[in-house]
Amino acid sequence: MAKLLYRLGRAAAHRAWLVITAWLAILALSVGAFLTFGGTLSSQFEIPGTETQRLADQLSDELPSANEGVGTIVFSTEDGSEFTDAQKKEIGDALNQAGEVSGVSAVSNPFQAQDDLESQQQQIDDGAGQLDQLIQLRDSGQLEAAVASGAVPEGVTPESVDQQEAQLEVGQRSMDLMGDYGFVSPDGSTAISAVNFHAAQPEIEPEDQKGVMSAIDDADIDGVQVNYSTELAQSMEIFGAGEVVGLIVAAIVLFIMLRTFVGAALPVLTALVGVGVAATAALSLSGVVQMASVTPVLGLMLGLAVGIDYSLFVLNRHRQNLRSGVEIHESIGLATGTAGAAVVFAGTTVVIALVALGISGIPFLGLMGGVAAFSVLVAVLITITLTPALLSVVGLRILPKRHREQIRAGHVVEEVAHVKTPRAVRHPLLTVIAGSAVLILLAIPVLSMRLGLPDGSSEPADSTQYQAYQIVDETFGAGRNGPMTVVVEYPEELSESEANDLQLKVGEEIAGLDDVKNVVPAPLEDGTNLALLQVVPESGPADPATETLVDEIRALSPDYQSSDDASVGVAGTTAANIDISQVLADALPLYLGVVIAISLLLLILVFRSIVVPVIASLGFLLSLAAGMGALVAVYQWGWLGGLFGVSDPGPILSFLPTLMVGILFGLAMDYQLFIATGMREAYVYGHPSRVAVVRGLVGARAVVTAAAIIMTSVFSGFIFSHLAMIRPMGFGLAVGVLLDAFVVRLTIMPALMTLLGDKAWWLPKWLDRILPNVDVEGDSLRKDSAPVESPDAKREREARESVDTEVAAALAGKRSRSAR
Repeated sequence: MAKLLYRLGRAAAHRAWLVITAWLAILALSVGAFLTFGGTLSSQFEIPGTETQRLADQLSDELPSANEGVGTIVFSTEDGSEFTDAQKKEIGDALNQAGEVSGVSAVSNPFQAQDDLESQQQQIDDGAGQLDQLIQLRDSGQLEAAVASGAVPEGVTPESVDQQEAQLEVGQRSMDLMGDYGFVSPDGSTAISAVNFHAAQPEIEPEDQKGVMSAIDDADIDGVQVNYSTELAQSMEIFGAGEVVGLIVAAIVLFIMLRTFVGAALPVLTALVGVGVAATAALSLSGVVQMASVTPVLGLMLGLAVGIDYSLFVLNRHRQNLRSGVEIHESIGLATGTAGAAVVFAGTTVVIALVALGISGIPFLGLMGGVAAFSVLVAVLITITLTPALLSVVGLRILPKRHREQIRAGHVVEEVAHVKTPRAVRHPLLTVIAGSAVLILLAIPVLSMRLGLPDGSSEPADSTQYQAYQIVDETFGAGRNGPMTVVVEYPEELSESEANDLQLKVGEEIAGLDDVKNVVPAPLEDGTNLALLQVVPESGPADPATETLVDEIRALSPDYQSSDDASVGVAGTTAANIDISQVLADALPLYLGVVIAISLLLLILVFRSIVVPVIASLGFLLSLAAGMGALVAVYQWGWLGGLFGVSDPGPILSFLPTLMVGILFGLAMDYQLFIATGMREAYVYGHPSRVAVVRGLVGARAVVTAAAIIMTSVFSGFIFSHLAMIRPMGFGLAVGVLLDAFVVRLTIMPALMTLLGDKAWWLPKWLDRILPNVDVEGDSLRKDSAPVESPDAKREREARESVDTEVAAALAGKRSRSAR
């Protein structure tokens, strides 16, 4: 592979503008595909096979209106007083305008809806008073006489009284279940309106959401504050100010390391081209597959980080070659064949880990892994083609001015020959104990980790989504932010009254459960045997009590199955989030096991050792646990929440641990590869094990340190993203990379290698014979290439040869004269 990459690097260097033009054409085609075929991103997730998804599909088929996308508008007076009649009218007019948006099926007027509720209760109360007299006459047998005398309207019979009594009972039972459910707060200062869309939640067009908000905002109602729920106001932009800051920090680190603007700009440029191609290509598929908004952002995040790092590795090797006196094109070829080979192998490990997300059986997670893997693949291809081409174009400008002048003058740029033995090697046992203790301490919070999906409380405190969530929480109760839909499937032969009775019976049993605030029965519809109940919990959608309530409601189904041949299920966003979190938690151990197995096999192949892969894998588990522990401490416990914009701590993003396993594994193996291959090379060439550890560590720590800081900077830029799902992802990956690079790879791993000595490189002879030779560091290139002669050494050799020639000529002349 090294020889192939060497030829590829030289070819790209010789045909630089052709390669550059080709990548610009690919970028243009990718952008064109996105503009032509790109669709809508979603903030919803689906997992086929879960009860929630089964019920959603059933509702979509039998009760399409129950599966419509919904958003909430929260109106509140600025001074906390009751809405005036003028404000109510203006709000109603604005809602009517919102209802004219093409994708909207209905918009509720909260004041009218509240009046209807109160009117229904009043009708029931009035009807009860009138019916009491008829019931007394019926029970006493005097009803017919009262009708005959004209005291009771003609046509009233005992049967009609029975029917009215049954209807009144149904109405009263329904109102009792609803309790204090309403659309306007008791003090009259807050009102909530529901916006229904024709499309299902994941398929709502952003233009329709913006159209609704514009219609309300344009009304500019005096004294009224308007906020929108996450379903309406969630932004789908995939790049923001925080990400730009991360890139700027990465560029600064590059400049400090390379001491040249050209060198600092080149890795950033190649990374931007790579993510441009990968992101637009992925987004072009959003028109044919349901793609979550977080999917392209994950690809963007990972593509930027590895794109900069991979380019830096090749660039750094090229600079070393130039300083040693190697000709530019030869230097580019050697850098591509050596560092480029390591990049290809490292990128392959990341791609394998991300593609392996498909084994979870969760479609949206597999798609995330596929898009992220494609971003890494493009970054690798950019590194071994576009980077050599750009290095050829910039020439010696990749070096600082002082180094360029030395090289042009024919001098070799001297590197520091003597370095201090790293502390990890001088005090290995203490280093291992201290480093492990730090990671174990950071990992403790992971024992209490809860999984979930973000809601309005996860948004920034100054966002309209967060304000809407908090106002509803304070005035209507936390559960109103995450109501559940209970679906009762009853036998088709039941009459309407029997079905209604069963619906209310289920509702009354649910109302008796802990943590239930309101139960709202929906009117029965013709053509289906499904009855719906909206259940409002006391607790919020991410609260553990809500998860318990979902389980308790589902547990009612077996009893109704046996007694009434009916089933009880729970649908809706809250239940779906609980199901998704459970499925992801169940899939995590399997995926982690697969990743560890892949890690061991690949590292045994590269390092031809059993112990080194075990050290690498155990180190990965430690840094992963510590990274997750820090994530729990900040986002679930709320430690340092103000610093990271965590307004309301809650459960950890349900698919984040799985993503962290795949991504951090790949990145950890990158750093392991670049450090440990230097150790193995020195050991194979006869250096003692301790010296080999020092040479490998010292030779790689500068570039690994810079690469880790750059990757951490890029990930950190996403901590302050406008997307609630991306913020904890950026934090977890930034902390994970930081801990793995500096605590595990640059500290604990060298210390363990020092303690183990020669045993670290033990490999059974039978395994050594059957393992193929993987030339990751380009050893074959060094064997095939003649040693590079520096200009100074060349002048010294030529001077010696000149003197030798003159001496030989003088001696020859002396012998000639003696002969005469």
